[in-house]
Amino acid sequence: MNQRDALQVIAERRSIRRFQDRPIPKRLLEEVLAYTVMAPSAKNAQPWRMVVLEGDEASQLARMMQQRADELAEAGADSGSLAWTARVVAQAPVTIVLFNAAPPTEMPARFHDDYHWVMLQSTGGAIQTMLLAAQALGLGSLWICDILYIDDQVRQWLGHPEDALVAAVSLGYADEAPEARPRRPWQEVTEWGRDSS
Repeated sequence: MNQRDALQVIAERRSIRRFQDRPIPKRLLEEVLAYTVMAPSAKNAQPWRMVVLEGDEASQLARMMQQRADELAEAGADSGSLAWTARVVAQAPVTIVLFNAAPPTEMPARFHDDYHWVMLQSTGGAIQTMLLAAQALGLGSLWICDILYIDDQVRQWLGHPEDALVAAVSLGYADEAPEARPRRPWQEVTEWGRDSS
């Protein structure tokens, strides 16, 4: 891949919410995961932990999300896009749940909160790397934060009770080609340092 190809992958990546009914070959999924763990991380701690869900397990996650959306609706509470995202998870052939590993046991308790905040940046970088790897390898992806509505339930279910749930990513062959969503120009969101001319 040359420089132009890499920049094209960044420019062409979209959030995909409709996937083809087509499995992802295991070797391709493993390739996405291999690139994901090449992401930079604070102190090279590599705090990300990933659980790959397919088939019945992915369907169960979708049901858990839908059930929570129904409970919130019944209580008159806002569940945002949770029900919609549950349908995406139900359709996608693969959903990967990402956690931050719990702080090392030898770390003083007073540093635990800071550890999670710092490592969250690292796991965010891994998620972005996963999305770009998927795009480069011909897969569509969706970064999902709605899973946080069922944080405790997911951590217990997947055997990560002490880890911090960060997000999920659904992967598959895209069955849509969304246009780019509007972006604010970089000039509008960037300031030069005071000494810059």
